[in-house]
Amino acid sequence: MSNDIRIKKGLDIKLKGEAEKTSEKAIVSNFYTLRPEDFHGVIPKLISKVGTKIKAGETVFFDKSNEAVKFVSPVSGEVLEISRGEKRKILAIKIQADKEQAYLDHGKFDVDTANSEAIKSHLLATGCWPFVKQRPYDVIANPDKAPKAIFISGYASAPLAADLDFTLQGKEAELQAAVTALGKLTEGKVHVSVGKNGNSPLAGLTGVSLHKVSGPHPSGNVGTQINKIDPINKGEIVWTVNPQDLVIIGELLLTGKFNAERIVALVGSSVEKPRYFVTKIGSEVATMIYDKGIVKDSNDRIISGNVLSGKQVKPDGHLDYFSNVISIIPEGDDYEFFGWNKPVFNKISTSRALTFSWLNPKKAYSLNTNTNGEHRAFVTTGTYEEVFPLDIYPMQILKACMYKDLDEMEALGMYEVAPEDFALTEFVCVSKQPHQKIIREGLDLMLKEIG
Repeated sequence: MSNDIRIKKGLDIKLKGEAEKTSEKAIVSNFYTLRPEDFHGVIPKLISKVGTKIKAGETVFFDKSNEAVKFVSPVSGEVLEISRGEKRKILAIKIQADKEQAYLDHGKFDVDTANSEAIKSHLLATGCWPFVKQRPYDVIANPDKAPKAIFISGYASAPLAADLDFTLQGKEAELQAAVTALGKLTEGKVHVSVGKNGNSPLAGLTGVSLHKVSGPHPSGNVGTQINKIDPINKGEIVWTVNPQDLVIIGELLLTGKFNAERIVALVGSSVEKPRYFVTKIGSEVATMIYDKGIVKDSNDRIISGNVLSGKQVKPDGHLDYFSNVISIIPEGDDYEFFGWNKPVFNKISTSRALTFSWLNPKKAYSLNTNTNGEHRAFVTTGTYEEVFPLDIYPMQILKACMYKDLDEMEALGMYEVAPEDFALTEFVCVSKQPHQKIIREGLDLMLKEIG
């Protein structure tokens, strides 16, 4: 099989506000927050209480359904507040950071001589396991089941995504240590994908199967690459890891310290100077957005992640555990008079009915959050299939999720997909249906009923 992957179906959404390839340290955040909702399906069991002094890398809570999976603090400091919701559900753990950071020392780990069980135990004990996700179900990987392969996508094709070739510069040693360790946890291959025309530090790693990817979004999605390289059948499991998380894992193996550092792209048409910031997981977004970012009290939406699949956060919110992008775009709470009945030149559309974005495919747009239409029943247009490169029927699988037919969901390929795979079909949907929410609920049902 060729190691080149060329995607033809898809859509590149070109937006204004791409980050310049310059990085600087963000203002040091006083508070860091861990949110259990970032780890889908995890029921947290607290170890640290309010007032507890902790070091960076020390366990804050673990998964109630699997006590071996631990979640650690990104910084040293004091547990300041534990926010709870209905039925005392834990919503967030807020940590006040020390001025001088102290790290829990796990000791250097010799990856070359260690066996798979020792590596797995070390990753679980040090809090690195949550970085390893599995498909099916798109949840934190079950350490008791071995994957048939591991996939790492070093090519980001989403709108205004952080350039991984830039953010991974100089991290070759950490990446190699992490990949070598993960390679011992599977009998299959570690598949690494990079941009065909890029210069990725991932391209020089040993012990991996390298793939060069080209084509429109969602070519960079790990789900697209799994579908083209080694599709998942019933009973099979694959693991996925984000490249910046590999750096954290690799640094822990080499130094014994859990360094939750992130290089985050601040992007979007509402940003005065889009660029990269060096910060940490769970930091306050205000430390970045108000430093030559957006103007306070402006009518913008702040998204932790990319504009297609990220989570909305408040100006006093915190960086998502897995995100390496903060996107800021205008809030779409205004409406055009007769907007449905006049030519459109300033928006992207896959249709040619009174829309003209197809005439200038390289033009960058300043789009807001307006859906430009209301929720309605599914309309069969064939639009989803034009932007959906997986060998799956998108509308049929969405409908199977809605009427909860487990047999049909299985037959249509539900084991392969994650919500982000349907972000683009949601964007082009004339029916304004919440595709990602529908898929997430379908996966949760399958996990509950089938496991």
